[in-house]
Amino acid sequence: MMRHASRRLFALAAAAATVAGATTAPASATPTAQQSAPYTAAVRGLAPRVHRTAVASHVASTRAKGATRRVTSARPLADAARVAPSNDTGPKPTLHNFNGTSSRDSEVTNFDARFEPPDQGLCEGNGFVLEAVNSAFTIFRSDGTVVRGPFNVNDLFNEGSEEFTSDPRCYFDASTNTWFAVILFINAASTEARIDIAVNSTGDPTSFWQQYQIDTTDGGGLGCPCFGDQPRLGIDQHNLYVGTDEFSILGRRFNGAQVYAVAKKDLVGGAPSAHFVHFANLKIDNARAFGVQPALTTGSSPAEYFLNSLDPNGTGDTRIGVWALTGGARVATGGMPTLSSTIITSEAYSPPPPSPQKGAKSSIDSGDDRMQQTQYIAGQLWGELGTAVTTSNSGSARAGAAWFAVEPRLAHGLISGAIVRRQGYVAATNDNVLYPALQADASGRAAMVFTVTGPSRFPSAGFATLSAGSAAFGGITIAASGTGPYDPKAGRWGDYSWAVLDAKADAVWLATEYIPPRASQTSTGARNWGTRVLEVAL
Repeated sequence: MMRHASRRLFALAAAAATVAGATTAPASATPTAQQSAPYTAAVRGLAPRVHRTAVASHVASTRAKGATRRVTSARPLADAARVAPSNDTGPKPTLHNFNGTSSRDSEVTNFDARFEPPDQGLCEGNGFVLEAVNSAFTIFRSDGTVVRGPFNVNDLFNEGSEEFTSDPRCYFDASTNTWFAVILFINAASTEARIDIAVNSTGDPTSFWQQYQIDTTDGGGLGCPCFGDQPRLGIDQHNLYVGTDEFSILGRRFNGAQVYAVAKKDLVGGAPSAHFVHFANLKIDNARAFGVQPALTTGSSPAEYFLNSLDPNGTGDTRIGVWALTGGARVATGGMPTLSSTIITSEAYSPPPPSPQKGAKSSIDSGDDRMQQTQYIAGQLWGELGTAVTTSNSGSARAGAAWFAVEPRLAHGLISGAIVRRQGYVAATNDNVLYPALQADASGRAAMVFTVTGPSRFPSAGFATLSAGSAAFGGITIAASGTGPYDPKAGRWGDYSWAVLDAKADAVWLATEYIPPRASQTSTGARNWGTRVLEVAL
């Protein structure tokens, strides 16, 4: 993912945050008329299906798959009640646990090119697990046995191997027995950009995929040609949803968050083109919206919901944005759905500070406090983000995770408000928690995955679980210990982990970044990341 400093001034004065185990009172907010008004700046379109032609040329891309940004340390803004969670509390019910696609896989499928960060996507269904990273993908059996791969990730999207792509995500939709994947694309001349969508409606990810493309160049936009950064994936019974942030390809102009709704019926049916609707340059709180995350919706829903963090100055905030898209069925017939938003009060969050690691003087980039993965299930909208936290044994800020379970409300086809039903933090007593992702079941049980790192721990894969009705996640379990420090010359980590619900097993598939065994690292030891894939019973 290209993280651009134009989003925020990263002089981070952090709001104080309590940690796992602390409780806060549910909060709600009533939207103003402006906040709940429907967005009218939307266009209808048809995304063409791409037909496979020549074999991809075997030339490695010279474009760096990502861009670094400046990060400074955070400090608490105010004192708060601190509760130190337990750490390494013993075994949890892990059903599967294996090494995923790695920096070595990315290197060997990209002609010795080495990338950071992995930005992994994860999807599971019909006994298969597909994990895509920058810039490779592998198809596994659920026990970790490799079925196909690794392959260059561009093969999945029918792009030549010299083309720049980044930020893959994927999802298996059990209701249609279909696999979906998305990625951003920028051409070699930096004059065109698009969202690539790959679809496999056979239920077998090793068989043929079809591709669709949506142009995001926005020739008339400010500072454009532009691209849609970090395409975020959501789905409901009607549509596939992609949220992006529009930036100049060659500059730092930011034009606001974008939302695309693509008719699932067209994609699943292999139509020559797929109906879509584009909501452009979104605003919230009278400012450009950023990082609007569409939900992975389990079951039917009266709307497709979205979450985003606010924090316009990068100094911490106590609000989140809640969005609803209603009338989604209209997209398939060329109609226009309605998108609206509101703001509610939440627990405090702020950009996390850099995280130390064992065996190195260099720190790991903890990212920022944008909303990560979002899910809607059984009337609850779940989300999580990275934040600065303080623990009982230390007054200094460290990286942790904040999570939210929100009940959205509709009136007359618009979002009319939302209530925070549960929220809290996950933090480690002596370590840092980076890049969380969570999924919940219909009973309110959840699992969260993340990287764990600290002065006495190499970057490792960890997770925690939440019981139904509980106010806090339990202690952290290390699923795979890191084998060494991250390359001190590297600057990136993340940019996101991923989680997906296995409703049949009442379990969650999780994937995150860590330092794997030497055999999974690049041949030179540079950019020596790997990923861990696991399934946790709820």
